[in-house]
Amino acid sequence: MRKYVLSFALGLMSLVSYAQSNYEKAMTEKINKLEATRSPEELQALANDFQRIADKEKDKWQPNYYTALAYIQKGRSQMQSGNNQALEETADQAQKFVDAAESLEKNNSEIHLLQKMIYSLKMMVNPMERFRTFGGRAEEELKKAEQLDPANPRVTLIKAEDTYYTPEQFGGSKTKGMELFKTAMEKFSTFKPKTALDPNWGKMEAQYFLSGAAR
Repeated sequence: MRKYVLSFALGLMSLVSYAQSNYEKAMTEKINKLEATRSPEELQALANDFQRIADKEKDKWQPNYYTALAYIQKGRSQMQSGNNQALEETADQAQKFVDAAESLEKNNSEIHLLQKMIYSLKMMVNPMERFRTFGGRAEEELKKAEQLDPANPRVTLIKAEDTYYTPEQFGGSKTKGMELFKTAMEKFSTFKPKTALDPNWGKMEAQYFLSGAAR
């Protein structure tokens, strides 16, 4: 009887371990694709993939986080192509998954940073009309993200982007932005995610700006 119980326990452990390794393998593959993907269509496909994982792994915040991030990156791609009218729907989709991630993981700098990025997308639907509302909310979320983790390089990266594209008369400049990108790179050099599936994106983006490729 004791041998039977032991065999059953070992079998169960193996099954759990197998399921966990499959989850981590699928997540790692999609995360690697996410940072290298730029087209809205491919980003939508990745969002769908992460959502399917989130539907299965209901106790883990990371799949919801990456689903939201895929939608946010889709929105940023739409914005770069001038399709600002599509941002509202894309931001609303991202919001669902940020809410789901936060329900599982409170007071997380990474999640607050995504909330900031969602508010920025909503503001860009009509910047003149929405700056006071969504612009202010985005700034509040950025401050929360920084307070929760001052060493988070992605907070500095997004702050650098904002500064880089903000005209001097409103407190920004390309020069100030570049200094912040350098600070972000310094933080990236020492940053270590808590787990292999925790956020670790953004270094390539900082390098892109520092290379002078951005305009």
